Parts: sequence; structure tokens; C-alpha cells
Amino acid sequence: MASLITTLGPRTAAELGAILPHEHVFVDLRTWQQPGFGEADPAEVVEVMAPYLRDAQRQGVTAIVEPGTIGVGRRVDILLAVSQATGLPLVAPTGAYREQWIPPFVRERSTEALRDLFVAELTDEIEGTGVRAGWIKIGASDDGITVTEEKVLRAAVAASLATGATIGSHTVSGAVARDQLDIIERAGGRPDRFVWIHAHVEPDRALHLELARRGCWVELDGIGDPAQDQDFIAMIRDLLDAGFAESVLLSQDRGWFDPAQPRGGTPLPYTALFDRFIPLLAEQDVDDATISTLTRHNPFRAFAR
Repeated sequence: MASLITTLGPRTAAELGAILPHEHVFVDLRTWQQPGFGEADPAEVVEVMAPYLRDAQRQGVTAIVEPGTIGVGRRVDILLAVSQATGLPLVAPTGAYREQWIPPFVRERSTEALRDLFVAELTDEIEGTGVRAGWIKIGASDDGITVTEEKVLRAAVAASLATGATIGSHTVSGAVARDQLDIIERAGGRPDRFVWIHAHVEPDRALHLELARRGCWVELDGIGDPAQDQDFIAMIRDLLDAGFAESVLLSQDRGWFDPAQPRGGTPLPYTALFDRFIPLLAEQDVDDATISTLTRHNPFRAFAR
């Protein structure tokens, strides 16, 4: 039986309702060599972030996929503490972020060694936390895949084939996402195990349809600014009208506790999607069954294994 691998253990579809497929709880966008990188008191993070997560729970959110991977201050011990305090399962990643944020040990390891690291975190635990990774988060540079990013991608494909885990990539360019999917397919990977994260940044909506047609997930995860609501509705309508309701993921890319800021800065709430945007979709004659597909069934299918 398929299950979502979370900080609080495996969860089946029957145990879950709405799932947010791309929201941050803790992330440090400084780079690895800067003083204080990734450092924070777990108790303070819980104090700051728990109210935001409880607000999401009150809306029916039952799990969040957390994309803070190696290179952006990944702290799975903090994710576990927040989960235990709120009862909200988080899906933690293995993998490594894009060029500027890739730490030396990732650059130095071979594809095979990175594959082994990813597989170990997907099947055993991450850094002694007792938490298994639920998915593989990677990234690509805006202008094209670098040598190191391709190595990480190839390692991710091998780990995905070994474990069934999904690969999700921060990729703002549709052309670069196409290149990544080409590499995945040539390596024997499955398009339905690839999530094109931040697809909404690509202005050519024909590329959304092209990659959905090839079988990957198209994630529109910048929802939250009212000024952009109609753009998101248009993107979603294009995909729905073309028959790709089961290929779309919706999220907000919000949060988060930033250890570079006093008391984590000012997080953005996780509530815009259900407070305002889903009602707007309903006004566009998107029926309840389709909304359930977009907010419940698709994120489970995308990330469960």
C-alpha cells in the first residue's frame, strides 16, 4: 500500500486530507560558509512556527511537503520538533539544492556516492534523527543545468529507481525542466516521479502542457498574492481544459523561520490557498471533485511511495 513517509511515520491516503506540496518551515538561503548558517534553537522555531501550522490544520491541512534540502540549512531535527509539537506530519527531503548552494562534500562525491547517500536517507534515517526522507529535492540553475547539478540529478534518478521516491526540482525555466526530463528518461527514470517545482514562473504556458503531456507533475506553488490570482487561475484552467487535472499540484511556497533574521524574521501564513484562492477556483466552475483531486489526491499520489 502506498504511503507518505513523514516525520511522524508513514501515512496512507485514508489517514490524510488536504496536503500542501511545497511549504517551508525552516530554511537558510545564506550559503554554507557563512557564520551561523543553519543554526537555530529548535524550541524557538517551534514557538514561532507552530501557530502558522495550526492555522493550516484548522483549514483541513493534514500534511506538508517541506523542501528545505541539503544546501539551504536542512534541519530535520527541527522539522521533527515542530511536527511533534503540532501533530502535523512533514515530508522531509534528501537531495541537494542548486549550484550556488551546493556544499563541498556534494561537489566532491561521485554520482554513485550521492546515490548511496540519498538511498540511505530514504530507507533508514537522516542524520541520526530517526526520520526517513520522503522525497528527493534538487535544483537547476535558471540558464541551464550545470555539471554538478546534472550529477546530483543522475544520482537522484538512481535513488528514485531504487526506492520509488519522487524527485522534485526547483526549476524556473520550462526549457531547463525539459532538459531535466530528457536526462531522467534516458537514465530509465519515470516522468511521473518528477515534479517540476515553480512551473508558474515559466511564462510560456505551452511548456506546462508539453511537460504534463510527457507525464511529469506541474507544480504551481506561488499562490498567495491577490494580484497574481487571475494568472494562476488561467494556468490552472489551461491544464484542466487540456485534461491534465491529475498532473497539477498547488501550493504557496510560504513560511518560514529564517535563522539569518532575529527570531526567524516574519513568516508568511500558509492559509491563502484555502482562505481565498480555492473559493475563486470554485467561482470558475471548478467542481468539488476536481478541487479534491488538486488539493488531496494529487499531492498524495505525487509524493507517496
